[in-house]
Amino acid sequence: MYYNNNDVRPEEMPKPEIGPGEFLMKTMACGICGSDVLEWYRLKTAPRVLGHEATGVIAEVGAGVERYSVGDKVFVSHHVPCGKCRYCQRGHHTSCEVLHTTNYSPGGFSEFIKVPKINVERGVYLLPSGISFEVGVFIEPLACAVRGQRLSGVGDGDTVLVLGSGVSGLLHIQLAKVHGAKRIIATDLSEYKMKAAKKFGANEVINANENVPEKVRELNEGRLADQVIVCTGAKPAAEQAMRCAERGGTILFFAVPPPGQEVVAPLVDFWRNEITLKTSYGAAPRDLEESLKLISKKRVSVKQMITHRFGLGAAGEAFKLVASGGDCLKVIIEPQK
Repeated sequence: MYYNNNDVRPEEMPKPEIGPGEFLMKTMACGICGSDVLEWYRLKTAPRVLGHEATGVIAEVGAGVERYSVGDKVFVSHHVPCGKCRYCQRGHHTSCEVLHTTNYSPGGFSEFIKVPKINVERGVYLLPSGISFEVGVFIEPLACAVRGQRLSGVGDGDTVLVLGSGVSGLLHIQLAKVHGAKRIIATDLSEYKMKAAKKFGANEVINANENVPEKVRELNEGRLADQVIVCTGAKPAAEQAMRCAERGGTILFFAVPPPGQEVVAPLVDFWRNEITLKTSYGAAPRDLEESLKLISKKRVSVKQMITHRFGLGAAGEAFKLVASGGDCLKVIIEPQK
């Protein structure tokens, strides 16, 4: 049960009861997402059970469930769009009101999850043989990166600058390479994460305290980046991004500063140089399907990102580790241990 980043404690709850069209999943693994430790984002709904990167085994099925059986190994999407509204029809599935009101309960950091009928119908993905539960937790975060790069248009020959080399940044680095990026440059303040960026495919890394635009020009034949992907909510990174896009380039805000922290955009320069600002939130079914394919074909390396595993009883310690921004990448909770 999440109260705040420093107060995450085990609490007993009744085992969820399922109804027609629903199923009960025994949770085997669930990753802690960077958004789980954004207190400005999470405190308004606390106390609650978090966790939205969950994989497990179907333990019970309700009447009318025919596509899935007890014993199936699955990843379940916590949010699903309706597919019918104006937003879905225009490709903005993550703006769908239904998506923002659907969720499994109580959350991925629990021994069992009740999966509602709409999620059963629109948000269940069987794990292929060879994909473990812990690898499966990356389906959702990679899908978010897939959506972001699809919207921003990362492609062949691009120079891509990734600001922030946590898990999302590392996924973007690998995905940019899949999409044919010519040069990938990454930044961070942490030496540990800068080394990780290099390990997972960045051609060059820059300490975020340096003059990043100047360093990018030095590394990129006098040009700035065609694609700038902001993967940290730190305001200085958002401000840095404004100065790093090449003419005709795109800045993708994959992460944003907290509410109330305003960032000034040089609109005259952007107008003159045709620089595009894009945002991306979450993932839709199309993105999740693509993510699963990328992981299945091992085009994106994810298992090597797992640095820590905890049982439910140590979830508080796990949250503090992630919130500290210390030497860790993907931290996983294993509720059955």
